Amino acid sequence: MTLVGLAARNLLRNKVRTGLTVLGVAIAVVTFILIRTVVAAWTQAADFAAKDRVVIRHKVTFIQPLPRKYVDIVRQTPGIKDASWANWFGGKDPNHENEFFAAFAVDAKTYFQVVPELIVPSDQLTAFQEDKTGAVVGDVIAQKLGWKIGDKVTLESGIYPNPPDKPWTFTVRAIYTATARNVDRSSFIFQWDYLNDEMPETRKDEVGWIMSRVNDPTRTADVGVAIDKVFAEQDIQTISQDEATFQQSFLAGFSAILDALDIVSLVILIIMTLVLGNTIAMGVRERTSEFATMRAIGFLPKHVTFFILGEAAFLGAIGGALGLVIAFPFVQGGLGRWLEENMGAFFPFFRIPILIAVLAFVFALALGVLAALIPARGASRIKVTEALRRIA
Repeated sequence: MTLVGLAARNLLRNKVRTGLTVLGVAIAVVTFILIRTVVAAWTQAADFAAKDRVVIRHKVTFIQPLPRKYVDIVRQTPGIKDASWANWFGGKDPNHENEFFAAFAVDAKTYFQVVPELIVPSDQLTAFQEDKTGAVVGDVIAQKLGWKIGDKVTLESGIYPNPPDKPWTFTVRAIYTATARNVDRSSFIFQWDYLNDEMPETRKDEVGWIMSRVNDPTRTADVGVAIDKVFAEQDIQTISQDEATFQQSFLAGFSAILDALDIVSLVILIIMTLVLGNTIAMGVRERTSEFATMRAIGFLPKHVTFFILGEAAFLGAIGGALGLVIAFPFVQGGLGRWLEENMGAFFPFFRIPILIAVLAFVFALALGVLAALIPARGASRIKVTEALRRIA
């Protein structure tokens, strides 16, 4: 039998200890994969952002509106292909109080041209554009809440409150799907004209943000600078960013959380190393006589080292493999599906990246070997006579 085979069989000598160690490594791997997947899903909106889109907002803060007339000025800027706008509505369905979904008003004629990754059947899009109170909803939220074409939906808004006798009532005219991973498929989209008509004079003709597409994606930043120069002398100034930068600036508010998750994932790796190191160290102490005997019959120090490192590698590999087996149905199939349905605005696409899964397994294997370095070094340097005399 080879040293590799002997190391593998030695794991079965203490089944309880080996089983608990493997389970501990597996839990650490699942936790690591979960944390890294959360970070990846949270930041992928910037990773998959459109290269040819510029977002224009109020220079001071995102929540301050812009005049509607700014849209026409943006369209006249050299390099702009098309432009549209939207307002955050912040609506909630009183029949589903615990369900959160993004709700916003858009220009029905141009919005789906500027955001082509939202796929709406042509007949449904026409019906939406012809109905001022029409709405387009994502396929995920439609399935979850049971909304169908033609259904009436009433929303309440803390930003745009309406009197009880005149609630915000919409008719579902279309259901959209998406071709991009960073698109929330649980949004509620309705016509800006409906919102604007109900506003008092002091709040009419205001837009939350403007989105535009450029002719040349390589000049997106230059076009954004040109747009801001146009409004530099106006009372309300703007800041224009490519979509990736805009998403990153939005995520900046959560930077502390993302940094904390990075630290936690590092702590998980340290814990996994300590678990493996403790198990290997206990095994080495219990088998001092065996290692002394191996040295006495001719095995070299490097053979003892290889034997211990091989055992640690097997432990790490088995624990890592078990962690992957648990992670995909739990993290991706269970938790991931729940997050997509209930928190689609933050996690529109929650899947375990293959790179993270591979890294988790490699870390489990490599850290197992790393944890065994000190016990292996001590065992390889053991003096045969002293070890046998200690046992006797």
